[in-house]
Amino acid sequence: MTRVIVIDPASPVPPFEQLRAQLAGQVQDGVLAVGTRLPTIRRLAADLGLAVNTVGRAYKELEEAGLIETRGAAGSFVSGNGEQGRERAHRAAAEYAAVIAALGIGTTEAVHIVRAALTCGGTI
Repeated sequence: MTRVIVIDPASPVPPFEQLRAQLAGQVQDGVLAVGTRLPTIRRLAADLGLAVNTVGRAYKELEEAGLIETRGAAGSFVSGNGEQGRERAHRAAAEYAAVIAALGIGTTEAVHIVRAALTCGGTI
C-alpha cells in the first residue's frame, strides 16, 4: 500500500521533484515493493491535480535511476534494479570516504562538498 503523496504548491521544490522524491522514498523504504504497478501517468496527474508532463518527468527520472521500469502498454512497475542502485551508492560513498580520508579532509567539509554536489546536480 502506498503512502499518500502530498504536493505542496507553496514549496520552492518543483512539483515533479516532490513527486519523484516521495515515490523514490516509498520504493527505498519498501512501501512500494518490487513488481508493484504504479498508476498511469494520466491517472496520477488527475489524482494529484498536476500536469501530465509533470508526472511524466517524475516517472522518467525514476526510470533513469532504475527505481521503476515501463513495460509499454502494461504500465510502469517498481523495478528490482533499485536495490542495485542502492548498492552502487554505498560503494560510491565508501570510495568517497576513502578519498576524503587520504586527503585529510574533515567530516564537516566532506559533507559540505557532497551537499554542494547534490544541490548542483552533481557538478560543482
